[in-house]
Amino acid sequence: MRKTFLRRKNPMLSVRVSRPSFKAFIPAALVAAMALAGCSAAESSLTRVQQLADQGHYSKAREEIRKMLESDPADSEAASLQFEHERMRRIEMDFQLTGDELLPSIQRYIPDATAEDILAWDQQGLLESKVIDGERRFFNKTAYNLVHISDAAAQRTDDYQRFTGKAPLYALHPHHREVIAADTPPRNRIRIQYTLTVDPDVVPDGEMVRAWIPFPQEIAGKQENIELVTTSPAEFQLAPTDQAQRTVYLEQPARAGEPTKFRVSYRYDSLARHTAIDPQQVEPVEFTPALEPYLSERAPHVVFTPELRALSERIVGKEKHPYRIAQKLFAHVDQIPWAGAREYSTIRNISQYAARAGHADCGQQTLLLMTLMRMNGIPARWQSGWEFSPESFDTMHDWGEFYLAPYGWLPMDVTHGKLDGANESETWFYLGGLDAYRLIFNTDYSRPFSPEKQHFRSETVDSQRGEVEWQGGNLYFDQWDYNMEWEIEGADKSTLATR
Repeated sequence: MRKTFLRRKNPMLSVRVSRPSFKAFIPAALVAAMALAGCSAAESSLTRVQQLADQGHYSKAREEIRKMLESDPADSEAASLQFEHERMRRIEMDFQLTGDELLPSIQRYIPDATAEDILAWDQQGLLESKVIDGERRFFNKTAYNLVHISDAAAQRTDDYQRFTGKAPLYALHPHHREVIAADTPPRNRIRIQYTLTVDPDVVPDGEMVRAWIPFPQEIAGKQENIELVTTSPAEFQLAPTDQAQRTVYLEQPARAGEPTKFRVSYRYDSLARHTAIDPQQVEPVEFTPALEPYLSERAPHVVFTPELRALSERIVGKEKHPYRIAQKLFAHVDQIPWAGAREYSTIRNISQYAARAGHADCGQQTLLLMTLMRMNGIPARWQSGWEFSPESFDTMHDWGEFYLAPYGWLPMDVTHGKLDGANESETWFYLGGLDAYRLIFNTDYSRPFSPEKQHFRSETVDSQRGEVEWQGGNLYFDQWDYNMEWEIEGADKSTLATR
């Protein structure tokens, strides 16, 4: 089966927003360093800017940043201030809908929606928005998300299908039963061709464009036999096998009036996994140095806040059994409705956001589940890339792994969640099992590339679409497109194409 997946720029993001005329950008690694710096004055300045931005006073925050940068701060402080400026710009791009535009946007999905409906949905907290410099602006995906998080709204659509309803493996499927019954894990040989295209003239003629395209990890028993077939340009730098966010690095000069294209083609084996967990065999986790990082907080997105501690206590109650705790946490996060997400770089604490927002996408659900599991003494870690299917569905996707003694590391995909199975193995398939339609790029989040990126990343958490920059700065998502073609080798194309 062959599938082409083309992700165009959001038309609402097509208007270019000019970048601030700061002094030369600082390497992104210094942004993280600033978070650990002990300079109280710098922390105070950054905190003041962040508070102004979080209160919606963007013009004041930008003026503060301008004054601070004119005072020639330390490089680490300058990097953090510059990113706060960039973060506000990205939020403004995500929140472009005015109040007058909201109803027509919703009527594309719910033709009979009224102003009275808007008021009711707003009172229910279903319309994500921000007040920026005194003007309330709604998230670009507000209308799309409404029919995902409200059953009543979804029932008023004209034959509209929710995102997860289009995905065959989000409900019990013959493939799940095949995986459970198999003596040898089923596998798929998958071929990928990925193209990243930078828009004409966003980089001056002759300037070098640098691109990082995600590349699969070699993981025994999960993802094997990786073969890099071709790259364009032909010269490339492949990140080491132990790089947590692995990429192929390519570069070439921009040409006036022409797009700048990068291509990578590769093959790999995706292996399904399933472990028959016997609760009576589960043992308490023995805390070791190797497991310690997966039990700890890791700011900004895995933090044991008072709010999340209280949530954990409500979910877990008096339960002490590690596997039963994992089931309770998994079931709770599973019931959070899926919805289209803001760019992760615009959210200060993703796990906290997922607990509060009333909806979450796959990465937000995963970070929340990881945080809750670590809080309860269950090691948990990140995994992400893409998912495919026995049919034509595909998407970028995030999931994770949790550690259960004596079984070791096991998959967990809370967005697929509990299935309507006939037995425990089917119902809890995605808490300990995984299908054979995965592409794993990342075994951790927010980790450096090789070679390291010199400017801010577009996606500061995950790495699934790629990253692009030139000496003048990062190229954000509105400045380039990507196209993925995938094929399951040996599949019955004539049969699958008609499904």
